[in-house]
Amino acid sequence: MHINKEKLYEAFGELIYAVAIADGVVQREETSALEKILEDHSWASEIQWSFNYEVKNKGDVEDIYKKALNTCVDYGPSPEYEFLLELLEVVGSASDGIESDEADVIYDFQYDLKQQFMKDLDANGLRT
Repeated sequence: MHINKEKLYEAFGELIYAVAIADGVVQREETSALEKILEDHSWASEIQWSFNYEVKNKGDVEDIYKKALNTCVDYGPSPEYEFLLELLEVVGSASDGIESDEADVIYDFQYDLKQQFMKDLDANGLRT
């Protein structure tokens, strides 16, 4: 399945929501930090829309996380993940530092994405 960049950035918004809500509430400082870091990003509206959608609808965080992870896996390796990790850390640390639940989401995402990419390399005989 081919995922376009718009869907990838929507997944970024979903993952940012998963980090922000991990401690039980999306705080104003987290929302402000996201808006600030996205000010000059070309896909800011897609990321912000997706984040706001999840805040408004309060969906199941585990389902949102899995959906976003699957979108990233389907999109494949990308230098954009470096920006995503920066976003996750900035939002997570916006209110009194990164809580352990927020850090867990960030770590789990990095680990799960890497594991899936390694599995895909193995399945295609590309890893030495």
